[in-house]
Amino acid sequence: MPAHSSNPGGASRVRRRALLGTTVLAVLVALAGLAAYLTRDSKKPSNSTAPQASPAAPSSSAASPSASPSPSAHPHTLPVPPDTHDPVVFGKAAAVALWAYDTRAYSRAELLAALHGWLTTESRYADSASVDAVVPSAVLWKEMAANGQFATAAANEGHFPDSFTQALQADPGTITQAYVYAVTVSGKQSIAWNGSPAGGAESRATTLAIQCRPSRSCALAGVMPSVAP
Repeated sequence: MPAHSSNPGGASRVRRRALLGTTVLAVLVALAGLAAYLTRDSKKPSNSTAPQASPAAPSSSAASPSASPSPSAHPHTLPVPPDTHDPVVFGKAAAVALWAYDTRAYSRAELLAALHGWLTTESRYADSASVDAVVPSAVLWKEMAANGQFATAAANEGHFPDSFTQALQADPGTITQAYVYAVTVSGKQSIAWNGSPAGGAESRATTLAIQCRPSRSCALAGVMPSVAP
């Protein structure tokens, strides 16, 4: 996967992010963090970015062996989007796909390609840069792979943020332009690596923009920079 740069392609990604942000803003008038979403620096990580800790420095929140994955477990397969018209169901599945990875089973480029397959085919609403930001960097991925690091994830709960619901109730017709919904998902990510069967676990939360047009299955539009309650 090529590195981000300030070339015309990078400018195109910034314009696409602005278009997505504008679309979601039409519905999420009161959603905290949307202004930052429209103007944020593409180099600034979001609150839902994957943990950047080295395999040798796990989370301080230890998990019991029963709650964490084992390095001897079968390798993960690449994530495949579900066929659903329910934005909350899709959002929970997307969150798990974004939080889980297996450096033993596939490359970072393969994971990015798979995650891009979750994005809406409507390019004006697809914010691939926000998805890329959740995946560990190429340098970190190499270090993680050397230690056989992988992560499993579970989504415990998903819902429409209160601000989204209120804005939608105030103007129900707004959603019909792009059918982009905000979904906040909370859950847990468990990490393990060679020599650490117990691993570590931590709570996770993210707010996603999900497109669910009546005529086709839901798709991911992007990852919001902050979590909306």
